[in-house]
Amino acid sequence: QVQLVESGGGLVQAGGSLRLSCAASGRTFTNYRMGWFRQAPGKEREFLAAINWSDGSTSYADSVKGRFTISRDNAKNTVYLQMNSLKPEETAVYYCAARVVFKRDYDYWGQGTQVTVSS
Repeated sequence: QVQLVESGGGLVQAGGSLRLSCAASGRTFTNYRMGWFRQAPGKEREFLAAINWSDGSTSYADSVKGRFTISRDNAKNTVYLQMNSLKPEETAVYYCAARVVFKRDYDYWGQGTQVTVSS
């Protein structure tokens, strides 16, 4: 049974930083791509960043490029999202997700972690 557990959310002032973690378990993720998303109240879910577990190749949404960094620790089966220069409008629930590399849709989702950016 696949489990993705996010942590690291909280309250931060505008311009501050947070690092989110996603602990993955339940299978081998070698052929998987891990992604981070967020959803603010009343808004659609937004893709932020993704990383291939095997080779570490990454992609980012334009809105976070240069401020957010996705990384993974194979030994700990954990994916991270380092977020810098946070803005109040980035207040949202942040989710970790996983999909097989060649698939389009994400199969597994975490429960989410709240990030609140105060002005």
